[in-house]
Amino acid sequence: MELNLSVRTVESHRQDIKRKLNLDGQAELIKCEVEHCRNIAVAPCA
Repeated sequence: MELNLSVRTVESHRQDIKRKLNLDGQAELIKCEVEHCRNIAVAPCA
């Protein structure tokens, strides 16, 4: 599945998420994502 999003759109959303979660950098964002994914049941992609 292709979403056809520009790099700028993704970067903008990433910055908004980091600001809202009060995260300083990319590493903190990734760490937060990994910890969050452990706490939810995610079905594998088909």
